[in-house]
Amino acid sequence: MTTPGEEASVTSDFVRSYVITGGRTLPAADDLALHTLVTLAPDRTPPLGAGPEVMAIWKLCAGGYLSVAEVAGHLGLPVGVARLLLTDLSEQGHLLRRAEPPRAQNVDRATLEKVLNGLQSLIG
Repeated sequence: MTTPGEEASVTSDFVRSYVITGGRTLPAADDLALHTLVTLAPDRTPPLGAGPEVMAIWKLCAGGYLSVAEVAGHLGLPVGVARLLLTDLSEQGHLLRRAEPPRAQNVDRATLEKVLNGLQSLIG
C-alpha cells in the first residue's frame, strides 16, 4: 500500500518526464542503445533555449565518451528520457556517437599458455 505522498512522487516523476520530452517518444528507428557511447562534438555551443537537463548532458559529455546508460544514471533520468534528449542533440550535430566495440573472440588455451610462458620468461 502506498501513502498519498508516494503516489504524488510517482505521478510527479511521470509528469516531469513528460514535460522534459515535450510528450514525445523515441522514433521507431532509433539506434541509440544503452551501450552506445556519446560525447560532445568539437567546437559546438549549447542549443538556444536548452533546458537544465540538456545543459547537464552537455557538461557531462564534455569530459569524454559515456554510455547512454551512464548519462541517464548520472542525471537521474529515466533511460527513455535520456535517449530522447541524446537523440535530439545527435541529430542537431552536437554529439558524436560510437557503437560498442565488437566482442573479443575466444582464444584457445594453447595460445594463452604461450603468452603466459612468454611473459614469465620476460619477468624471470
